[in-house]
Amino acid sequence: MKYIDEYRDQNAAQKYLSAIKKITTQPWTIMEICGGQTHAIVRYGIEDLLPDEITLVHGPGCPVCVTPIDKIDKALAIAARANVIFCSFGDMLRVPGSSKDLLTVRAEGGNVQTVYSPLDAVQIARDNPDKEVVFFAVGFETTAPANAMAVFQAKEMGLKNFFLLVSHVLVPPAMESILSNPECRVQGFLAAGHVCAVMGIKAYEPIAARYKVPIVATGFEPLDILQGLYMCVKQLEENRYQVENQYIRAVAEQGNRPAQELISKVFQIIPRQWRGIGEIPQSGWGLSKEYAAFDAERHFVIEDVSTNEDDLCISGLIMQGLKKPAQCPQFGKGCTPDHALGAPMVSTEGACAAYFKYKNTVAV
Repeated sequence: MKYIDEYRDQNAAQKYLSAIKKITTQPWTIMEICGGQTHAIVRYGIEDLLPDEITLVHGPGCPVCVTPIDKIDKALAIAARANVIFCSFGDMLRVPGSSKDLLTVRAEGGNVQTVYSPLDAVQIARDNPDKEVVFFAVGFETTAPANAMAVFQAKEMGLKNFFLLVSHVLVPPAMESILSNPECRVQGFLAAGHVCAVMGIKAYEPIAARYKVPIVATGFEPLDILQGLYMCVKQLEENRYQVENQYIRAVAEQGNRPAQELISKVFQIIPRQWRGIGEIPQSGWGLSKEYAAFDAERHFVIEDVSTNEDDLCISGLIMQGLKKPAQCPQFGKGCTPDHALGAPMVSTEGACAAYFKYKNTVAV
């Protein structure tokens, strides 16, 4: 299929692999930030084809995986209310909270609906004025414009029954958190191309300079990833630490200005908890004062939830690049997609789910 097959061309891939091998003279550890990139790497066996000197580790770029457990528990409490229609993308339905997930709430009688856009939830609110409609706004910078537009439109329409349960997180602060960890072994990054398409690449320049790491905005097909790796390794071998753009067909240096303007109008930067990692300062978006009336956490009286994260899950270590999925003692044994201990095993972008699906391994 044109525009897809051309980025999966085997001959071109072999040329990139040869080029990477030719320039690699010492060990390097590179992290891909995005869960979509992780799945492509594992699905196409890219890491197994690279020189032995290159190690790929998987970052916290799965928004479902990093949504804090207390936010999941609040979602469960809201979704169980009789007058609520709780809307979410499908990948959030099986993410475990302290004791259950949204699919269980649905089975117990909660009105939990799968939508394909936050604007679908706005329409549901218009069609059901006697119900309170909540959309679970989860994601990185990529999904923020659509979620911001949903709230913007709801206000323009004068809707009083539409709310967002917001758990937006930002990539650059997460990268800084990883790099500031004394145990960090990441020497270069493949940045998520779709995030950069929205926000541009300028925000990464201070990180590259401060921590002396090359950062390459990269796409999601095998040739994208191989070219991004080549660009990253080349910088490392030449002792350069710059921000480069591999994904030029989708990413402009300044990003999408109208989207950024909408985001800055609807959201404000706040500290955010990351599941398995903890709080990262200035790493999230919450609704701004102008749109605070649409905040589900303000509207619904939710008693402090008592969270209970499984101590056996090491997803935080995996998402910081300190461990790989198969290094978890529970991987493929006590933790499977049908009985997951943590979100990375059930999310379509989770590293554990990728290893389970494509590598067919168990804990080692």
